[in-house]
Amino acid sequence: MYDLVFRNVRMQRETAPVHIAVRDRRIAAIGDIPENSGKRIIDGTGHILLPPFVESHIHLDTVLTAGEPAWNESGTLFEGIRLWQQRKQRLSREDVMKRAEKVLRMQAANGVLHVRTQADISDPDLTALKALLELRERVKPYLNLQVIAFPQDGICSCPDNEERLEEALRLGADGVGAIPHCEHTREEGMRSLDICFSLAEHYDRFVHVFCDELDDGHSRFLEAVADYALRTGLRGRVTASHANASAYYGEAYFQKLLGLLVRSGIHVVCCPLINSAMQGRFDSFPKGRGIARIKEMWRAGVNVSIAHDDIRTPFYPLGAGSLLQAAHMAVHLAHMTGREEMEEAVRMVTTRAARVLQIEDRYGLDIGKPASFILLPAEDTPELLSRQPACRYVVSHGTIVAETAPAATTLLEQLLFQREPERKC
Repeated sequence: MYDLVFRNVRMQRETAPVHIAVRDRRIAAIGDIPENSGKRIIDGTGHILLPPFVESHIHLDTVLTAGEPAWNESGTLFEGIRLWQQRKQRLSREDVMKRAEKVLRMQAANGVLHVRTQADISDPDLTALKALLELRERVKPYLNLQVIAFPQDGICSCPDNEERLEEALRLGADGVGAIPHCEHTREEGMRSLDICFSLAEHYDRFVHVFCDELDDGHSRFLEAVADYALRTGLRGRVTASHANASAYYGEAYFQKLLGLLVRSGIHVVCCPLINSAMQGRFDSFPKGRGIARIKEMWRAGVNVSIAHDDIRTPFYPLGAGSLLQAAHMAVHLAHMTGREEMEEAVRMVTTRAARVLQIEDRYGLDIGKPASFILLPAEDTPELLSRQPACRYVVSHGTIVAETAPAATTLLEQLLFQREPERKC
């Protein structure tokens, strides 16, 4: 007898329905399961079965602060940074916890059960970091949260941040970051990477670098991150986010870079929602597309994921925690509307994003893995990306943690399609 059975669900790109059974919080069987073999049985009615969505890059310390202390009217990265520098003066444990927990609940309802968040460590008290580390422990029963120590104001440009980064790692941060393109000079940008990788090696943690988030083809820290990953041996534990400048690289240089990225084994995270809104603000027409060259990177063999990044912050005023929305934007900006390309976009918010977080050993739809998965009402991947439906069920470790009742719309045909009365001559 199984604890929970979902009957008549479909795996991605499969047409024939299967059944999935849960016992002791793990996937116990997939395929042909006898009827009446579960303590609770739910008819999946042909819904798509996916492993949970994985958010590989978000700022839970900044969420839900849009308009505080003012709106980012220019929409630029630099105004966003200036506004956040003002807003973070008013951070408190309660403030961060309340907003971050609210967004985690939004994400869980949208099928996101694994999250990697940045935590700005540029304040002396490490308020945001400590709050998010506390929240990480609180949500463990249903959601996996990784916390990266992020120096928003730079490392060399804000010398106190080097000590704060190390303190964050001592407190238990899962990884360490850098933002080399925002340092005062390229030389300081390279020095910041040296500090970041040295700390990661010493404390055996992840590296997650904000990389080339500029509309500037001369911003080339992505190659440096890949080179550090090779030389240190950290390789798959290294992630570079944004990489918008790659859209401006000359083709000869980009092809050389692709080879280095593949050899290094690093991950690249694309944030199409915020970058499509923020990048290109200084361009004359035609304006840049605001997205890394993820299609070419993926095809070359680089592990690429898609992330939301910001939700209603000084950097981006929109967002509802849906990774399908981010994937939908990506297939437009990256010209990934082929059938296999759209399938790949879904993998970029599931299995590929899981690889970024290095959680493959406890992630996926395999017998023996934790029973964490989602069911979505859609016929196929194009419909999934088109409609971006709410998850019908979200299951975490064998427990249904979110359920959305099917929406019912009544079309008043007699009003919409009423024929005009026939005219008599």
